[in-house]
Amino acid sequence: MTIREVSVSAYREALPVLTLSAVGGLFAGVVLGGMEEELRVIPGLLVLVPALLATRGNVYGSLGARLGSGLHQGLVEPRFSVGDRRVNAAVAAALANGILISVLAAVMAYALLSVLARSVAPLSTLVAIALIAGVLSGLLLTAAVVGVVFVGYRRGVNPDTLAGPVVTTTGDVVGIATMLFAARLVLSLGVGGA
Repeated sequence: MTIREVSVSAYREALPVLTLSAVGGLFAGVVLGGMEEELRVIPGLLVLVPALLATRGNVYGSLGARLGSGLHQGLVEPRFSVGDRRVNAAVAAALANGILISVLAAVMAYALLSVLARSVAPLSTLVAIALIAGVLSGLLLTAAVVGVVFVGYRRGVNPDTLAGPVVTTTGDVVGIATMLFAARLVLSLGVGGA
C-alpha cells in the first residue's frame, strides 16, 4: 500500500467516528448546561465533572485497547462469551477501576475544596453522586466499548480506530447524563447541599 492509500483508508475509517464524537461532545455540553440547578445546590459538583469525565476516557479507553490488542493477537474472539476469561477479566478490571477512581475523585475534590476554604457539599453527598454515576456509567460504557470494538472488528474496521473516539464521546455523554441522574437522585433523597 502507498502512503496515499493508507492515509485515505485512515481518514475513511476515522472521519465518521470523529464527526459523531463532535456531535456527542456538543450533546454532553447541552446536558451539562441543564445541570445549572444541581451545580448551584451542590457546591463542588463542578469540580467533579472534568475529573469523572477524564477517568471515564482513561479507564474505558484502556478496556478498548486491551480488547483491540487481544483481537489483533488472536487471543480474543470478536463476540462476548460469558466463559471468556480474558474479556471477563478486562471488563471486571475496568468496572472496578472506574468505580474506585470515581469515589477517589470525590474524596480528593472534597479535600481540595476544604483546604482552599471553598464552599463544598458534604463528603457523603459527593461520594454518593460519584459512586452512583461511576457504577451506571461503567455498566453503560462497558457495553458500548465491547459492542463497538467487537462489531467493528467483525466488519473489518480497526478497533483501535474506533475505541478512542467512541469511548471519549460515549464517556462524555454517559458520564454527564449519569452524573445528572445521580445528583438529582441524591438531592431527592435529601442528602445534597452545602
